[in-house]
Amino acid sequence: MALSGLDIFKKLPKTNCKKCNFPTCLAFAMQVAAGKTEISACPDVSADVVSQIAEATAPPIRPITIGAGDSALKIGEETVMFRHDKRFEHQPGIGLLVTDEMSDETLNNHIKQFNATGFERVGVMMRAEVMAIKSVTGDAERFKAVVKKVVDETQALLVLMSDSADILKAGLDICATRKPLICGVTVDNLDSVAQLAKEYNCPVTVKGETLEQMADLTTKLNAAGVKDIVLYPTTTSVKDRFEQETMIRRLPLKKTYRPLGFPTIVFPCDFTADKDEEIMIASTFVARYSGIIILSTLEPHYTYPLFCLRMNIYTDPQRPMTMEEKVYEFNNPGKDAPILVTTNFSLTYFLVSGEIESSRKPVWLAIQNTEGLSVLTAWSAGKFNAESIAKFIKNSGITEKVSHKNIVIPGYVAELSGDLEEELGPGWKVIVGPREAPSLPGFLKQWQVN
Repeated sequence: MALSGLDIFKKLPKTNCKKCNFPTCLAFAMQVAAGKTEISACPDVSADVVSQIAEATAPPIRPITIGAGDSALKIGEETVMFRHDKRFEHQPGIGLLVTDEMSDETLNNHIKQFNATGFERVGVMMRAEVMAIKSVTGDAERFKAVVKKVVDETQALLVLMSDSADILKAGLDICATRKPLICGVTVDNLDSVAQLAKEYNCPVTVKGETLEQMADLTTKLNAAGVKDIVLYPTTTSVKDRFEQETMIRRLPLKKTYRPLGFPTIVFPCDFTADKDEEIMIASTFVARYSGIIILSTLEPHYTYPLFCLRMNIYTDPQRPMTMEEKVYEFNNPGKDAPILVTTNFSLTYFLVSGEIESSRKPVWLAIQNTEGLSVLTAWSAGKFNAESIAKFIKNSGITEKVSHKNIVIPGYVAELSGDLEEELGPGWKVIVGPREAPSLPGFLKQWQVN
């Protein structure tokens, strides 16, 4: 059971020394209980207490980091079954599978495909992060050569796959600094692979067909001092795997069952050789909790919908995606170009900016901070009104870049035009633009400075 703030407070020195950057020990204890700071931030608490509290306040699903530096992938740490309960913490990594039995030409094509994959959507770059390298030949030198090629030619986060500790070690000797995920621990190789995980300080996967098998392996790994674990159920039935993913999430969250409190990895190609079906299965596990999803292809027509699904599910529903408040330039605007104003909800911005770009007309697009609300929502909430728009325009510096005093507002807030003219002052004219973004190109073609 999780400790309360008062439970934690009782274990603190109660000196109110402020070394933790909180005013009192009680305030610090409350932040620890809420998961907003670590108990280790108190320099005067004993190591035993740190261990006790860290264990009691740890998230039910352990956070695991794959890779190092800014590009590292964090998975796990989830606290809810459903996104609408709060939010999902970490989006799943998506990756590409290569094997050491591939020809050099096929391997080169896969590497090129990985490096070329990337799509921009609402200002966010969506791309694959992981390459899984699987030993099929059983030849340590060939596996080592493939790992080196991937390391030399990509910035991918790595998953090394073999049941042989010797082959895994050969790969680790090449890429240890990238902190790859070692895949994987089985009943037969537990001791040797656990030793590699400790020697190279890398996370490992445990492979098992049933939840009971995996729970037994994670318990033994923990006893051996290996804590960073990813689960790899090896069942080949989509239905069974779907149920396992649900139970792997439910048991730690609802029953505090630590042996299964880890993120998972899935290979949709384990279930089918049909690429269309593979992507459908992958989408199932984007929605149903998998931490890493490894595909046999990253062809754009397959992966773009998958990336969009991942973005939609793993965007925090409590925090709208926003754009920076400023005046954006499109198609080299000059002094006669129109000034369009709208809100900083990212979807609004990208719909409007896309239509402006396609029109090829020069435009100044003034984006006002409305805390990520859309036009009508912001207007209803009083965050997009004559006063706020006028204040933003006057402080934006746009008046120094144009030779006119015309401003275009969205058609949905046409009733603001009179009040906005008064707020902007003498000489300003407010023009009511289209209600919907697709009508902007036609509107801009008719634009003339008045």
